[in-house]
Amino acid sequence: MRSEQIKNFFEALFFAPKFLHRIVILFLLPLSLLYGAMMYLRRVTAIKESFGVPIVSVGNLIAGGSGKTPFVMALASRYEGAVIISRGYGRKSKGFVQVSRDGQILANVEQSGDEAMLMALSLPECSVIVSENRKSAILEATRQGAKLIILDDGFNRVDIKKFEILLEPEVILNSLPFPAGPFREFAFTKGYADLVLRENRDFKRSVSYENLSPKMLLATAISHPQRLDLFLPQGVVYKRYLSDHAYFDEAELADLVQRYGADSLLVTQKDAVKMAQFKLPLSIMKLQLEIDESIFADIDLYLQKERI
Repeated sequence: MRSEQIKNFFEALFFAPKFLHRIVILFLLPLSLLYGAMMYLRRVTAIKESFGVPIVSVGNLIAGGSGKTPFVMALASRYEGAVIISRGYGRKSKGFVQVSRDGQILANVEQSGDEAMLMALSLPECSVIVSENRKSAILEATRQGAKLIILDDGFNRVDIKKFEILLEPEVILNSLPFPAGPFREFAFTKGYADLVLRENRDFKRSVSYENLSPKMLLATAISHPQRLDLFLPQGVVYKRYLSDHAYFDEAELADLVQRYGADSLLVTQKDAVKMAQFKLPLSIMKLQLEIDESIFADIDLYLQKERI
C-alpha cells in the first residue's frame, strides 16, 4: 500500500500539483536542473547516424501516455512497407524480438509488451520489432526490406538521424524535468523536433466502445489513468488501477467483479491484449486519433526527399 501511495503522490505531483506537491518540487529542483542539464549535454554532443532508410520518430517529452501508440498506428497504416520499432515497455523478455512480420504474429504478449502486441494485432500489413538496441533493430529492419521505419518513443534517441514528431498534451501543469516534474528533458528541447503536435489542436482523441454492459468494473494499467474519466461510459461501478504496463491477476479481477456486482470488465485495447486468455467478459474502449491532414503532408514531403 505504501508504494502505491508514493506512486499516486508523484503522479499528482507530475500532472496536477497542489500546494504540498509544490513544496516537494522546490526541494527536488536542484536534482531536476542537474538531470536536465545532463540530458541537454547528451543531446547537443550526439553524433547522428544515418541508416539509408526514412525514419520517423513519434515521441514525447512528458512521461506517460500522450497518444504515441495510436499515432504510430495511424502512420503505419498509411505507408506501405512500414516497420515499427519499439523498446517494448513492460515486456518480460530482453533483447531483440520480432513481434510480427508482414502481419504474422511471431511472439506472445509477455515477450512483446502490451503496446507492441496491440500494434502488431492492429496492423496486418506491417511488421513490429521490440529491442532495447534501436540501432541493431533498424539494421535488421532494413535487411528485411523496410521502406519506412517508425520509432515508437524515439525522441530521446538523439544519435539517430530521423524526422522528429513530438506529441504534447493540451494542458501542462508541471514543466520541470525529473524528479521534480514529468519531463524527460528541459521543455525547450522541443525546439529540436520537426513537428510539435498538441492534443485538441493538431490531433484529437475519439473513443468507441465494444460490448458495453449495464455494470462494468474499470481495470486498467496505463500511465495517469484518471485521463480516462473524460471518456468513460455510464455504468462504471468501480475502478482498479495498476501501474503502467502491469499484468493483471485474473483471480483478483474475478473477485472484484463479484464483489461489486459487475457484468464485465471495462478495459482499453492495450489492457485487453493481456487478457486474451481470461474467462471474464470484456467491454473494450477503442481509442483512435483524428489527425490534421496537413501533418501527413509534412511527413510525405520528408519521405519524398529521403527517397530521391
